[in-house]
Amino acid sequence: MNNQIRLAYAGSTGMFISWNTFKQISNPTVHYGLSANSLNMSSSSNVSITYPTSLTYNNHVKLSGLKPDTLYYYSPEQLINTTYTAPLTFKTSRIAGTSKEFSVAVVIDMGTMGSKGLTTSAGKGISPNNILQQGETNTIESLAQHADAFDFMWHPGDIAYADYWLKEEIQGFLPNTTIEEGIKVYESILNDYYNELASVSAFKPYMVGPGNHESNCDNGGTTDKRYNYTYTSDICMPGQTNFTGYKNHFRMPSTESGGTGNFWYSFDNGMTHFIQLDTETDLGHGFIGPDEVGGSEGQGSGPFNITMDAQTTWLEADLKAINRSITPWIVVAGHRPWYLSHTNNSGTICWTCKDVFEPLLIKYNVDLVISGHAHVYERQAPLANGVVDKAELNNPISPWYITNGMGGHYDGLDALQDPRQNYSRYGLDTSNATYAWSKLTFHNCTHMSHDLIASKNGSVVDHSTLGSFLYEESDQ
Repeated sequence: MNNQIRLAYAGSTGMFISWNTFKQISNPTVHYGLSANSLNMSSSSNVSITYPTSLTYNNHVKLSGLKPDTLYYYSPEQLINTTYTAPLTFKTSRIAGTSKEFSVAVVIDMGTMGSKGLTTSAGKGISPNNILQQGETNTIESLAQHADAFDFMWHPGDIAYADYWLKEEIQGFLPNTTIEEGIKVYESILNDYYNELASVSAFKPYMVGPGNHESNCDNGGTTDKRYNYTYTSDICMPGQTNFTGYKNHFRMPSTESGGTGNFWYSFDNGMTHFIQLDTETDLGHGFIGPDEVGGSEGQGSGPFNITMDAQTTWLEADLKAINRSITPWIVVAGHRPWYLSHTNNSGTICWTCKDVFEPLLIKYNVDLVISGHAHVYERQAPLANGVVDKAELNNPISPWYITNGMGGHYDGLDALQDPRQNYSRYGLDTSNATYAWSKLTFHNCTHMSHDLIASKNGSVVDHSTLGSFLYEESDQ
């Protein structure tokens, strides 16, 4: 397929269907039904949008009034590959409160695989540990191979890494172009990634969150040591700043959950309430987000809601409204961590995120916080204000923290600090030469588990189970 098809939950009875075309469509339409031979329903929109520098149009159609936990067949009109005619499938989410076991794939910091990204070679200066071995299964391939094992895929930031184009050229991995011609390189990396991922995202909802590499076209200030020159976001052409591609490419359930754009939102599935946060902008409370004007990344993006303290006001209202007798589990994702055994020499640790988000996560007994940004894996103990919960994973009252930024992209993995923090319980980094994704399984209303899945062979590298009995009366 060459259509970048992607699904996303649109509330409890809806599904967003998105795909790309080379030309604008006047009436994007999706035909769907309960049988492959009877696509007897259809839904349309007028959303066929592009932006300066984009090579394609993004088409978005929302299907509403769907039956829960039901397999549907669907086919968008006017795909890029017009020879593709067979209907695709998706399954809607479970009704909130359904106690049937299910799993979720979480992948963070994952870019395109192959000739423009992570492959068996790289440019100058890349560690041999960070390239793939001949025949090694990459993370996108691994997700596709194990797609039957999870209900949806969650990607909280750093998607595609198109902004690595200049770094890849300087290091001799990609042919050199002019800055003006770099538009095509940047966009081709995006298109490669979304086309590759369609092997999963055309069948499983793909829920995303913002990361710093979505913000603009330059990797945080790329330096060409040959000329002792550091580029800035000034090289970015119109359409390659302010999360423009990210805003155009996706539709997340922010309207359905009262959030803002693709930046913060929530949704229910079975026993679990999922919350996506924006650690890049809109922190509020007098703090400047790392990707905002004046922020540490120098990218000048956002804010995306003009209301004062909009994100945390929404977050508290969202958390307060959760009925734990229906959805006893709360899982929160944000791109940047605030607990990690990693030096902070490049803004890895987001202390301001801790200041604005952690008090609410503690107050409302959030179960798990998962992040990336650092290209390492670290499973930590449950924590509150830096103090380890004495219960560890046996009915803690503090949120459990996991960082997994090992999805894989062009220049690979980072190193954890040594010695690690006292709250560290298990970690992997560049010395382990392993790319991986997380699998969250909600077994019942009192136990959930996290598995770290090695992309190269599908093995479980790390397994742990959280027991929570605060809301066990909700078990059905």
